[in-house]
Amino acid sequence: MIRAALRWILAALYALAGWAHIADPAPFLTIMPDAVPAPEAVVFWTGIAEIAGAIALVQPWSRNLRRWGGIGLALYALCVFPANINHFMMDMAREDNGLGLAYHVPRMVAQPILIWLALWVGGVTDWPRRRRTR
Repeated sequence: MIRAALRWILAALYALAGWAHIADPAPFLTIMPDAVPAPEAVVFWTGIAEIAGAIALVQPWSRNLRRWGGIGLALYALCVFPANINHFMMDMAREDNGLGLAYHVPRMVAQPILIWLALWVGGVTDWPRRRRTR
């Protein structure tokens, strides 16, 4: 029951974030590392990836598709981590420290949790509740 509820919550958050990437890419473009080619296209397609992953997590027909949705969103969260680190460094280099540590530290801590959560709600892992068998 908890896993299903968290799956819907996570899917809603990713769908909303995906919509935001497509509807208003400007904030995402400002935190994009300079080394990323075609940043507008990257922001657009990351929005599509978030929406597709959200749909895969909540569709009722295929457990396998839910698993792949979880894997995809976990990989997505891993791949955007450099943009989050870049945003953290750019903000903290500003004279006023931008959004500050109170914003960035929880965001950095949340990233591995989001990766695990996507895998857990997608049914890829049962950790930490997996029982050991002898």
